[in-house]
Amino acid sequence: QVQLVESGGGLVQAGGSLRLSCAASFSIVSTGAMAWYRQAPGKQRELVAAITSGGSTNYADSVKGRFTISRDNAKNTVYLQMNSLKPEDTAVYYCNRRYGNFAWGEGTQVTVSS
Repeated sequence: QVQLVESGGGLVQAGGSLRLSCAASFSIVSTGAMAWYRQAPGKQRELVAAITSGGSTNYADSVKGRFTISRDNAKNTVYLQMNSLKPEDTAVYYCNRRYGNFAWGEGTQVTVSS
């Protein structure tokens, strides 16, 4: 059964940092591109960052220069390092395949206070 478990969220002041982790129950090497998404209250889920199996990355304009996505294929884990956090980054963060999503995990809540 495919499972994605996100962790690492929390409450942080503006300007602070958090590192999110996503543990997959499957081999992410054979899965291809993985991504982090987020959903703020009352808004649609949006793509935050993606990383290919080869390590190429791309980011939403709103997080460029502040967030870094990475992957550890041996651990089947994807990370999101978030620096210089802003209140508008407050959302539930999820990871999934970039193309052809699996069932969504529960996500991890990130709250940034001003």
